[in-house]
Amino acid sequence: MKIGIPRETRDGETRVAATPESVKKLVQAGHTVLVEHGAGFAAQFLDEQYQDSGATLVTASEALDAELVLKVRAPDQIELAQMSAGTVLVGMLEPYDAVSMERLAAAGLTAFALESAPRISRAQNMDVLSSQANLAGYKAVILGANAFGKIFPMMMTAAGTVKAARVVVLGAGVAGLQAIATAKRLGAVVEASDVRPAAREQVESLGAKFIDVPFETELERQAAQGVGGYAQPMPPSWMARQAEKVAERCSQADIVICTALIPGRPAPQLVSVGTVKAMKPGSVIVDMAVERGGNCPLSQLGLTVVEHGVTIIGLPNLPGLLATDASALYARNLLEFLKLILARPDDKTAKAEANGTANTNADTGAEKSVNTTAPGLAINRDDEIVQACLVCEDGQLLKKA
Repeated sequence: MKIGIPRETRDGETRVAATPESVKKLVQAGHTVLVEHGAGFAAQFLDEQYQDSGATLVTASEALDAELVLKVRAPDQIELAQMSAGTVLVGMLEPYDAVSMERLAAAGLTAFALESAPRISRAQNMDVLSSQANLAGYKAVILGANAFGKIFPMMMTAAGTVKAARVVVLGAGVAGLQAIATAKRLGAVVEASDVRPAAREQVESLGAKFIDVPFETELERQAAQGVGGYAQPMPPSWMARQAEKVAERCSQADIVICTALIPGRPAPQLVSVGTVKAMKPGSVIVDMAVERGGNCPLSQLGLTVVEHGVTIIGLPNLPGLLATDASALYARNLLEFLKLILARPDDKTAKAEANGTANTNADTGAEKSVNTTAPGLAINRDDEIVQACLVCEDGQLLKKA
């Protein structure tokens, strides 16, 4: 089938949904890949590389008019106007944004939001949130180190000893754990906080100290368990105790990396104005949650500011600052997901469905759930990953944000 790879048009978005490596594999699988001129330029992938991999270079409208469109971010109104009803769209589509979901449905699309993939072992190789968060956690520490006026490791010289930098990481998910590992490799003393009890072992395995805020009620403990590997909003009583503990540790830190996010909700505010005032002059805060309001109320989206002597970095889309590697990982995630919705050359079921021949399940006699809109599609709606990611089908909204 025809697969379109348009250039991302959102401000500051440097990633691309397919690399020459992934295009080559799609072409080898029998698909026609249409790549917009310059789609990979910001990620250091040249048009010539895509052509050498078997892609056809086209205009934006031609890439968006393909049967299957792969994107990094959700299409805007201009892009949607160039897409035909019935087009299959796969990307990071912001499934918690009701307006975005309604736009996709109104355009008559069948859309898969990869952020909704369940946190199960079978879906690990298509987990776009983890692949991108890994890079973001690394970049956050590098940004913090660059803005910090001192070195990270302890250094003993003839002129005296320089103490190691102290780093506090708030949130020990994928990004937080990578931030811990990166800061430790640079020689810092690292502490980390997270609401989930299971995070302690991971934090300590990386050589960091876990900032413990004990649970006082069963309600607090249940909330901390989270759902599907994600943290949940915590009761006010626990948040108050955590704020006190975080303020104490941040006041002694040189760099604070904020990574705490809850899907579909504003970012929890963990570093108060009072905490910033108590931090040492020259300290740095890197707020990775700034696109959701930030973990610090003084963070400003897209800006680096100095407040009360503390440098606060509010740059969004940190994976986009590592566009080559971020695109490569994302493209591999997409390839793995496409195996669940694209027919293989030897897929007899999909061929029979494409020819209008009903295929029944031998055990139940029921028709197998396979998409017949395009011959190249074989969408198994019984698959839990497909079910989780499918947000709208032929213009019908399946999930509410």
